[in-house]
Amino acid sequence: MLISYELLGKLFVFLVIAVILVTGIALLFGAYSIRKHKIIFPNYILFMLYLFYSPAKWICRIFSIKEEIVDEILIEVKNAVMLDKFKRTTVRRAVILPQCMRHPECRARCDPIVGYECTRCGKCDIKRIVEAADKYNFKVFTVPGDSFVRKIMKSYDPGACLGVACYVELTESMQAVSKFVPVQGICLIRDGCYDTRVDVAEVIHKMEICDDV
Repeated sequence: MLISYELLGKLFVFLVIAVILVTGIALLFGAYSIRKHKIIFPNYILFMLYLFYSPAKWICRIFSIKEEIVDEILIEVKNAVMLDKFKRTTVRRAVILPQCMRHPECRARCDPIVGYECTRCGKCDIKRIVEAADKYNFKVFTVPGDSFVRKIMKSYDPGACLGVACYVELTESMQAVSKFVPVQGICLIRDGCYDTRVDVAEVIHKMEICDDV
């Protein structure tokens, strides 16, 4: 039985409309969840926005909405879904920071397996995070890229991970790492290639809540 090009064209248009519709609904659920601080249909949101990540960003551009909202939704919903497991983990808890948080004059050496080893010189926020990590039984890794995250997952075998990165990289990393361990993610408040910043108080709070369990 031959299928006409006209029918194939109609099926394609229907498929495109369906993708836009279900992705748009996921965006609406996600935006509502963040605004009301009450996550609804988390599995649906995560599945649809990971599956149709690029179409979701295209929809945002069409309606003049900042594209980062897609990443923000994925990060916040993933945080909510995995929070209890993250808090209950008591062994080998890791904080993974991007190397761009280092001060431009940082003299820390880069270990080929675990990344930069902070000397606690105090020139950037990493010192404060490392000191808090000592208090709350976390180990801090400051890494140059995704390849180091994979090395850490293999060599250190963390039981839980707290990651800091820009929106896009954090979205990708959380999706990959969450397949193996519970994760939490915090976005940079100033991104770029160097001297980036994060809300240190929020990072410390994420570690602190593990002591409340």
